[in-house]
Amino acid sequence: MDRLLVATTNRGKLTEIRALLADLPLEVLSLEAFPGLEEPEETGTTFAENARQKAHHYAAATGVPTVAEDSGLAIDALDGAPGVQSARYPGETYVEKFAGLFAELDARGVVDSAARFVCALALVEDGQVVFEATGTVEGRTTRTPRGSGGFGYDPIFFYPPYGRTLAEVSAAEKAAVSHRGRAFRALARFLATRS
Repeated sequence: MDRLLVATTNRGKLTEIRALLADLPLEVLSLEAFPGLEEPEETGTTFAENARQKAHHYAAATGVPTVAEDSGLAIDALDGAPGVQSARYPGETYVEKFAGLFAELDARGVVDSAARFVCALALVEDGQVVFEATGTVEGRTTRTPRGSGGFGYDPIFFYPPYGRTLAEVSAAEKAAVSHRGRAFRALARFLATRS
C-alpha cells in the first residue's frame, strides 16, 4: 500500500490524522482528491458500524485503500448522548450544540457529568475490512467552554490529568491522550508491520 485515503472532510480531524500517520511511507489523501463523491448515509447505531460503512463506501468509489472513522462525545448523564449523533446534534454552531446539551443536563438535574470521547476506525482494502481500532479518552463535561485549540466539543471536555479542557492543550498534548490519537496510533502500528 503506497496510498491511503482518509475519508473525512473535517479539516481538524484531517490535520490530526495526518500528523499521527506522518512517519509512514505512504501518501495520505483526503476526500478533496476525489471531488464530487456522494457521501454515504450513516445508519449505524455504533461508531464502529458507521466507520465500516464509510470505509467500504469510499474504498469502492475510489479504488484506494480507505480508512474512515466515526467519533463523538458520550455523556453518561445523557445515556451516552450525543454519541453517534455528535456531528448531527441540533445547532448550527458548537456554541448552540453546547447550549442544547446543557439544557438536557439541566432537565436531569445534572451540572457536569462523566463523559468520554470515542473514535472507531476501519481500514478497507480490496473490499475487506483489514483493520479496526477504537480509542477513548475519559473526562468530564464543563459548563464553561474554555480554550481556542482543537475543535468540536473540545472546549467543554475537561481532562482531569491535565486540569484543562482539550481545547486548552497543545496539539501534541491532545494527540498523546485523545481518542483519535489512540485509534490512529494503533493503525500506524498495523501499517508499519506491512511496509
